[in-house]
Amino acid sequence: MCNTQSRFKALISACVMSLIATAGWSQQPSLRWLGALGGGESEAWGVSADGAVVVGWAQNAAWQHRAFRWTASGGMQDLGTLGGNQSYASDVSADGAVVVGWAYNAAGYSRAFRWTVDGGMQDLGTLGGAGSRANDVSADGAVVVGMAENAPFRVRAFRWTASGGMQDLGTLGGNNSNANAVSADGAVVVGVAENAARYSRAFRWTVDGGMQDLGTLPGGSGSVAYGVSADGLVVVGMATNAAERYRAFRWTEEGMQDLGDLGGDRSWAWGVSADGAVVVGWAFNAASQARAFRWTAAGGMEDLNTTYARLLTPGSVLREARAISPDGRYIVGRGWNAATGRYQAFLLDTVPEPASLMALGAGLAGLLLRRRGKQ
Repeated sequence: MCNTQSRFKALISACVMSLIATAGWSQQPSLRWLGALGGGESEAWGVSADGAVVVGWAQNAAWQHRAFRWTASGGMQDLGTLGGNQSYASDVSADGAVVVGWAYNAAGYSRAFRWTVDGGMQDLGTLGGAGSRANDVSADGAVVVGMAENAPFRVRAFRWTASGGMQDLGTLGGNNSNANAVSADGAVVVGVAENAARYSRAFRWTVDGGMQDLGTLPGGSGSVAYGVSADGLVVVGMATNAAERYRAFRWTEEGMQDLGDLGGDRSWAWGVSADGAVVVGWAFNAASQARAFRWTAAGGMEDLNTTYARLLTPGSVLREARAISPDGRYIVGRGWNAATGRYQAFLLDTVPEPASLMALGAGLAGLLLRRRGKQ
């Protein structure tokens, strides 16, 4: 009986691993430093659904900041400006074809842009003032959100579409607001707005419900929302606690959850997976050093430098995770590349390792054995 069970378990495990190999899941995790545009530094702020396109900013040979679009085959592409010297790419559509951000024009004002391969960089205008910035784009590239001046020294969160132009989303009773992220379908917008008491509060906006104050952590005074799940039901960002320390949060209709830290006293959430289950950002460790983190309900907050230590050369550090692909596989951000001695953009592929998949196969085999024994 024992030999029979062993042979059966081995057969099931072999079948499982065969399927894993066929599906291409047996790849190893990998880390790529994306370099710059002739200068020294860069940061990655957005990634496409398949991890094939990364966007952010990088220094050129003149040490000017330029929006970039990176692909594995083409490397880092300078997206240009709107007549000025600098530009920044904040996010990219799911298929990698549409990039949004802001660029300076010839008059020296920053303007929100939407870039495509065929059309180049399009100025999205303002709300009556001089400047604007685009912070996020819907999955299909059709809806852009950000902030724009509506009067001198006043900025408002906006939602832009080709047919409707730039829509002012209002505030929570104060003067200013900023939209930082939008749901996959473009229907839910999150960000930060001043309330009547002039405190900054995270908001969630919908067409039917308008702008909702998401509150803050117990005893805190302020909050900012930076990311939202595909369906708009999970929001992540930063909120102050009773000690007025910045803390990464994850919000649902049940309220705002403090995601903890890495041994220090501060943390900040930037991005979230499509299903709202995986959150990324940065947190201080016990030595008050900023470290990129990944959070899940099951595992809590983990230091990516610990989890993927074998991918890092001596002295290299992942400082900040800025965005995550919808499926939670790809993470991009900024780190210290010891090989170049510069802070540079990184792309981390967290594909499951073969060892964990073998455990999955063994677990499945054991389950099948137990079920077989009951028959």
